[in-house]
This record gives sequence, C-alpha cells and structure tokens, in this order.
Amino acid sequence: MDPRFIDTLPSLSYIDNKRDDEYAFVKALRMSGGDGANSYSANSRLQRRVLSMAKPVLVKNTEEMMMNLDFPTYIKVAELGCSSGENSFLAISEIINTINVLCQRVDKNPPEIDCCLNDLPENDFNTTFKFVPFFNKETTNKAPCFVYGAPGSFYSRLFSRNSLHFIHSSYALHFLSKVPEKLENNEGSVYITSSSPESVYKAYLNQFQEDFTLFLRLRSEELVSNGRMVLNFIGRKSLNDPLHRDCCHFWTLLSKSLRDLVLEGIVSESKLETFNMPFYDPNVHELKEVIRNEGSFEINELEAHGFDLGHSNCNYNGIYEYEAGHNEANCIRAVSEPMLAAHFGEDIIDTLFDKYAHHVTQHANCRNRTSVSHVVSLTKK
Repeated sequence: MDPRFIDTLPSLSYIDNKRDDEYAFVKALRMSGGDGANSYSANSRLQRRVLSMAKPVLVKNTEEMMMNLDFPTYIKVAELGCSSGENSFLAISEIINTINVLCQRVDKNPPEIDCCLNDLPENDFNTTFKFVPFFNKETTNKAPCFVYGAPGSFYSRLFSRNSLHFIHSSYALHFLSKVPEKLENNEGSVYITSSSPESVYKAYLNQFQEDFTLFLRLRSEELVSNGRMVLNFIGRKSLNDPLHRDCCHFWTLLSKSLRDLVLEGIVSESKLETFNMPFYDPNVHELKEVIRNEGSFEINELEAHGFDLGHSNCNYNGIYEYEAGHNEANCIRAVSEPMLAAHFGEDIIDTLFDKYAHHVTQHANCRNRTSVSHVVSLTKK
C-alpha cells in the first residue's frame, strides 16, 4: 500500500486485537443489504416509526441550531449508522425541509447543504444511493444539496475538525465497538438475561461507557461550537435491576431459538457459548452519567418512548398471529443475519428464524416490555 494513504484510512476500532477468526461476527456487523424479502430495507418499519416519533425533537433542534449559528450560508449534516434503503434519508430530509421552511419564514437565503451518510465499509451503500433521486424530489431544497458517503466506524474520527453543524443517528449507537471482555458463565444466552451473573452486566456496562465516551469525544472534535446532535437508540426502563430483561426481549428470544438448534444437534453448544451480541441498552441514568462525565455536551432533551416491534399491541388469532411473529422475526433477522451467518454459517438462518417466529407467538401477550427508545439531543459546549 502507498504509505501516503496509511494514515488516512479510518480506524475501525470494532476490529479487536484478537485472532482473525475470533469474534469474526463483529466484523460482519451490518444490516442485511439489498431490497429483497429479508433485507433491512424491506424490514425497517420499526425504525421508520422511531424516526417519526423523534420528529419534534429533530425539528426543534434544527431550528435552534440555525438561529444560534446566525443562519450560516453553508451547513454540513452527518447521518451516522445510516444503513441502507429509504430510511437513510428520512431524518436528513426532515432537517433540510426544516431549514428551508425556517429560512423562508424569516426571509433568509437557505444555505448550501452537504449531507454525509456514514456506516461501516461493509454497509450496502449501493442500495442507499439508489434513493438519492427520490430524496431530491422529497426535499424542498431551494439551494444546492449534495450527498456523500462516509464509510468508517463512528468509534473513530470521520470528519475534519469543526466541520459539522448537525449530527443525527438513529438505532445505531446501541451497537458496541466489540464484544465485552470476560463474559463468563452466561451459558446459553447471547446477551444479558435475568439469570446472568452480575459480572456480565458490568462487562457490558463498562464497554458501553468506554464506547459512548469515545463517540462523544470524537464528535465534539468534529462539530462546530453550538453544533447539535440528535441520537435515537434502544435503552431499557428498569432502573433497579440491571439484569432484568423480559421473556420477550428480542435477544432473549434469539437465545431461545439458538438453544432449540443446539438441542436438535444443528448448532454445537460450543458455538453458542462463543457468540455474544455487541449491544447494550442503557437506562436513562447510565446515559446521563456518560454524557456528563465526558463533558463536551449539554443535554437539551432526553426522552424515553415505549418500544414496540409491532406485535405486542395486536389482537392475536390464527393466521394473523403467525404473520405477526413472522414479521418480528424478519425485523430481527435484518439486523443480525450477517453476524449470525459469519459465526454459525448461512445454512441455519432460515430454520433459526422459523424458531424465532414461533417463540414470538408464544409470548404474544407479553405487555411488560423492558425496552424503550431513547431520544437525546445535545449541544456542543
């Protein structure tokens, strides 16, 4: 490789110093590409609802950013963890339309806007960029707007210092840079459960604190003074019991489905024991603590909204019950299939998510869901 380019490559900190074959599934952390039946693009209705739910916070912070920066003639916006498909443009479209409406209202010329779409290099950017013409039609942009790809881990520097005015990220930051160290005695589970030892929770919490602190520090270097961030990610409601995850928690259901395959001899027990999700769902106190300790940002809003994969508020009967379970299984498959296939092989995937859909229907009446969607808006000090 030409030495001139070595220092310019993004530091993919999700690649650990482990052997190449250990935790290979973390290197496969991406959403399922394309636009087929099992793709993220076709199975991201939940993420669209989350974006809609967070719209008031996004609009408010966009307007305040423009006014506090005295209506600059140029704006640079970044969507971090954009994944693939039409959803990649929903928040950016809202930001651009808000800016144009505001400028028209106060009789200001709208700024030129750079829109940077970020995700890991393995992300399916091709499917995303196919939606650029539709994005241009949907926005009320009265000034030039340019779309770019920015491949790399958001646990590394992605942009020049003091170059960004607004950062948005939705349903990406609950994924960690790596699987936490020392996950001992968490037998048969791919994540924290009520039966996990407390050491598992502490390992996950420590990794989240390390990763989110790094994320905030890096973004503070890239944002201009008074720049804004709006972040949406999965968290949890429980404040007193750090281990509590209900029986219909999506990773609990995945663990059950994988254990079924172990019992049937399709998956080895040793394979299951070495698979853990690089994921953490913080509660509001854990989230506030990291933001305040890192110190670069002020919290504007921090909201927690009910989390629903789409089946828990439905009336179940017959075929519809099966369809709802299948839809939820497809949603989880779209966000986890590349990792699962990298570790267990592609041959198990269809059977695994048939099991998953079955377990969803067994918990159709689960109402006491512990998960929520956190929406937090921040201003760089």
